[in-house]
Amino acid sequence: MDSIIVTGNGPLNGQIPIAGAKNACLTLMPATLLSEEPLTLTNAPRLSDIKTMSALLQSLGAEVSALQDGQVLAMSSHDLNNHTAHYDIVRKMRASNLVLGPMLARLGQAIVSLPGGCAIGARPMDLHIEALEALGAEIELKDGYLHAKAPRGLKGATHELRFASVGATENTVMAATLAKGTTVLKNAAREPEIVDLVRCLRAMGAQIDGEGTSTITIQGVDRLHGATHPVVTDRIELGTYMIAPAIAGGEVECLGGKMELVESFAAKLDEAGISVTETDKGLKVARRNGRVKAVNVTTEVFPGFPTDLQAQMMALMCTAEGTSVLEETIFENRFMHAPELTRMGAQIEVHGGTATVTGVERLKGAPVMATDLRASVSLILAGLAAEGETRVSRVYHLDRGYEHVVRKLEGVGAKIERIKDE
Repeated sequence: MDSIIVTGNGPLNGQIPIAGAKNACLTLMPATLLSEEPLTLTNAPRLSDIKTMSALLQSLGAEVSALQDGQVLAMSSHDLNNHTAHYDIVRKMRASNLVLGPMLARLGQAIVSLPGGCAIGARPMDLHIEALEALGAEIELKDGYLHAKAPRGLKGATHELRFASVGATENTVMAATLAKGTTVLKNAAREPEIVDLVRCLRAMGAQIDGEGTSTITIQGVDRLHGATHPVVTDRIELGTYMIAPAIAGGEVECLGGKMELVESFAAKLDEAGISVTETDKGLKVARRNGRVKAVNVTTEVFPGFPTDLQAQMMALMCTAEGTSVLEETIFENRFMHAPELTRMGAQIEVHGGTATVTGVERLKGAPVMATDLRASVSLILAGLAAEGETRVSRVYHLDRGYEHVVRKLEGVGAKIERIKDE
């Protein structure tokens, strides 16, 4: 296992390139299962989760090639020879369940293990199952696997999700592209990753309207063809690196960033005394005069404040002036970074889904342990603002969501290195 050592080194200045979105790419990749023709994704992020999804698709008989140093994924599902997504791959990553809808739509059957991923809550599959059953699927759970079939094909229907689940929206939209008739999905999630998926599916010949709103309408077609599609910018990586100059001082331009991806997050930074301005190349972020001001945050589904930026925001609030309250409404168990930040001198009290952070003038470097993907990077950000050396262990989580994090932060002046643990 590797560790990352960060030493507080003053303000950061320069540019950080933002990669394609992990969550978008993991959603786009299973779309290849819907067509016999090739699907090519450009601007793909180079992450371990992408390799896991590639392995899963290959286990189903798809061909996946990583080109141009991994930034282009060329896929073809012309010869699918397996309809079972096995536990040994699926357990590594939550997004593996997104093969369910496409396989059911194209093959009429799918057996998919219940998924794994970060330990940040139950995240059950019931919303996916309800939506696919509304389209005519027959699904039962046996020995930890979902056995799904649609012997007479999927049929369009009107269905309202009980919760605006991103994954359930994605699975249902993909399945409905090949269903007979019209599907109307209400209370659909509105995330940019879903908008990106619909753009890709439309390029493949799907007939879909309403992406980015809470009602998505899909007119089923007989077949989808191949396409080439660029993966949207990663709004969570973008938000993460926007925190870096906010917490350490300085001015950083996040290349490829767009305000529409992070509006609610940028509004909170502005409230805290951080300026965010659009440039020709992306977003420029700088701390205004003095200490950051404490702000309250409640995580919400898009376009609200993202749960995937809550840990990073907590790191920023640790040295803010005043007391902030962070309320986590999306996932339980998502304050596991709080005890680690406390080891660095932060003052944090957690009660259920609420964390109260009383800002201190300076954090102190300490040995800390990453517990999940976003917690990992929050500890690195805290280290940028800490006195002395912070050693973050178990950073394999980090590789699931951030490419070249050491190189990117080094490029703007951070003192950071990755070492192999003995």
